[in-house]
Amino acid sequence: MASPGDQPGIGVGTWAWGNQFLWGYAPQRDDQRLAATFARCLERDLLFFDTADSYGTGRLNGRSETLLGQFAAAASPPQQQRLCIATKLAPFPWRLGRQGYRRAFAASRARLQGRLQRVQLHWSTARYAPWQEGPLLDGLADLVREGAVASLGVSNMGPQRLRQVHRRLADQGVAISSLQVQLSLLAPQPIEAGGVAAVCRELGIELIAYSPLALGLLSRDDLHPAQAPSGPRGALFRRLGPRIAELRQAMAAIGQGRPGGRAAVALNWCRAHGAMPIPGLRSPEQVDQTAAALGWQLSEAERQELDQLALATGAARMPANPFQSD
Repeated sequence: MASPGDQPGIGVGTWAWGNQFLWGYAPQRDDQRLAATFARCLERDLLFFDTADSYGTGRLNGRSETLLGQFAAAASPPQQQRLCIATKLAPFPWRLGRQGYRRAFAASRARLQGRLQRVQLHWSTARYAPWQEGPLLDGLADLVREGAVASLGVSNMGPQRLRQVHRRLADQGVAISSLQVQLSLLAPQPIEAGGVAAVCRELGIELIAYSPLALGLLSRDDLHPAQAPSGPRGALFRRLGPRIAELRQAMAAIGQGRPGGRAAVALNWCRAHGAMPIPGLRSPEQVDQTAAALGWQLSEAERQELDQLALATGAARMPANPFQSD
């Protein structure tokens, strides 16, 4: 069995920060807790933060970046040097051409107070406007060559599109540092035969797993319908919860006596497949539970057992991202 240092680390997703519609975020109530969450992340060596210019809703648009910028500015200089903050720029219909991201990038960097190490294409437009994507990526490559940002990443691309984009950028002398896709025990498509995980290994691209806890389906102790959250997330709990009892039982058995419980099992399954999970963290307690996963790994037999349950014909699946390309 490998040592914990042999697998990817764990990052932090901040998509819920500032999202008032999905999470009932209220700045005066929640910002202090998020500041404590950020501080605890630094204490527990969770140093990769993923955000986006579209995280935050309504008048709070860009709020996640603003908060990260404030929290990072308050950190000590040694802590700041260890941080890696990555943001995603949305390919909105009005962002066109090679210069289409210039203003958005400048605005994100300003909200982050200059602390921006990686810029990423938020989603692929291959399904609905393939002509839009190439020039936007070329513009991001320009930012890397100019030294405005250290590295470039992409999101929601399948193996075919990733190869195409990799070739396009390689011809310009710019590497793809990372790919973000939905990956969890309820969204295992990237690790299937011919999936994007294999392409990332081949091309030397870091694989980042968003929604690794499947919005809490893999980590919550109680999935009783009466305890389900409200709204669309609750509907998902009621639909998938009864179908994942065997999987959750296996996760509980594997996690018995190990720190972090089911959440750590789900995160370490992603790590065992070479992906860095970025769970959404909104409290210091969640940080501690997440960091506990860094102290241990799944055995090969445990990973195979979970693989069989996750990849079984008819296994429960999270909804696919509609912008995910082939």
